[in-house]
Amino acid sequence: MSVTRYGAAFEEVAALVASWGEPAYRARQVWDGLYRRRAPLDDLTDVGRPLRARLADALPLALSARHTTTADDGETVKWLWAAGDGASVETVLMRYPARATVCVSTQAGCAMGCTFCATGQAGFERHLTAGEVIEQVARAQHASPPRGPGGVPPTRSAGAASGWVGNVVFMGMGEPLANYDATWAAVVRFHDDLGISARHITVSTVGVVPGMRRLAKERLPVTLAVSLHAPDDALRDELVPLNRRYPIAEVLNAARAYLTTHGRRLSFEYAMIGGVNDGIGQANTLARRLTGFTPAAHVNLIPLNPTDGYGMPASPPEQVARFAERLRDRGINATIRHNRGTAIDAACGQLRARQATM
Repeated sequence: MSVTRYGAAFEEVAALVASWGEPAYRARQVWDGLYRRRAPLDDLTDVGRPLRARLADALPLALSARHTTTADDGETVKWLWAAGDGASVETVLMRYPARATVCVSTQAGCAMGCTFCATGQAGFERHLTAGEVIEQVARAQHASPPRGPGGVPPTRSAGAASGWVGNVVFMGMGEPLANYDATWAAVVRFHDDLGISARHITVSTVGVVPGMRRLAKERLPVTLAVSLHAPDDALRDELVPLNRRYPIAEVLNAARAYLTTHGRRLSFEYAMIGGVNDGIGQANTLARRLTGFTPAAHVNLIPLNPTDGYGMPASPPEQVARFAERLRDRGINATIRHNRGTAIDAACGQLRARQATM
């Protein structure tokens, strides 16, 4: 695969520009424009039009928009991208009052096979490159200009204007820790070049224990989110097949090791499935599992997004509320997550699956 615009390292851009006889500072102008200012190449007006044209040819974009949908009064946007080889990739942009969040994919498809997940139901195509992951955030930023005074991009310490991407979550298609090298390379680029704080970068996993332990040794203390979805091994074996290889006890031990190293609050994701994992007894079991994390673990309860390949419904709102209250009574922080973009199939894999049948 050729070097792409957001897959190229600064040294590669500098070497390319130098080979055309341009002064060295041009490479820094291009790099700062793409990353610090987060502008499309065509908008870098401090770089001459002929040089921009040569760069566009030499460093093409990796993704082209196959389908774009918008919901929530324009505050949620989902893209289905096509890579050069035809692989399908999804990205979601969610705007909030203080900043915007981008949910990125790390694989086309997923091999984890979680039974309730649209991506898992569709199977695995391939890993994404770091450049393809980075480009998702860049392209989402291009579609979400800052809406603060004058549209000026904020500094890391000054907060963020609405529309400025201040959070990245690796919760789209694929298992990030199964594509570890590309995932971490993207994390480093987001932090070092886009200026996104490590505390605002969340890496989610269904429990790839070797990857979790490797992540604990990295220099950036990103937030770790573990997709648990069941309080016991018997049920988790059914919902998350990887549990047969890495049971809950091993996953939680790896999570504790991460906590010991970085001292960051852990997040546990729990899809609420009606009549499957939402009983009060299951809340008690989950609370026992998560007792003893310091700082305390945090559970995100997520009403299940419907998929054609899984017949069970989302838990009713009142049952989700009871489940959350029981966790809190047992000393576990719990938040009920509001699903955004349901009308546009914003849960990972849904838009890709729908487009494949059209």
